[in-house]
Amino acid sequence: MNASAARPSVLFVCVHNAGRSQMAAAFLSRLAGDRIEVRSAGSAPADTVNPAVVEAMNEAGIDISAETPKILTTEAVQASDVVITMGCGDTCPVFPGKRYLDWKLDDPAGRGVDAVRPIRDEIKARVEGLITEIAPA
Repeated sequence: MNASAARPSVLFVCVHNAGRSQMAAAFLSRLAGDRIEVRSAGSAPADTVNPAVVEAMNEAGIDISAETPKILTTEAVQASDVVITMGCGDTCPVFPGKRYLDWKLDDPAGRGVDAVRPIRDEIKARVEGLITEIAPA
């Protein structure tokens, strides 16, 4: 990819935008820097990010306490090159020409930080693989 080419954009989608998609977006932002544009949204966003998710991410050195869940919009999907769904099922809009990945991950909703840590670590590993694929250093 040459320097003048547009940077790839990734949208992470889960139902509440309070756990998995927030962790994935935070890891992608941290690990890829400005090489990738990052968005996250939920089909039925929660009021706040899951506190156990905030705690698990703090342990990984990333503060997401100021993040707020966002509603999934058609515009966000259209503006993204890669759309990664995490258990939102049929509520995720599909557009031709987009690349869709579905990451099967446990939902951290209602679970403590001990249950969130392995989900966090799995998301980090998948994000690292995604970066290698779409925006290698």
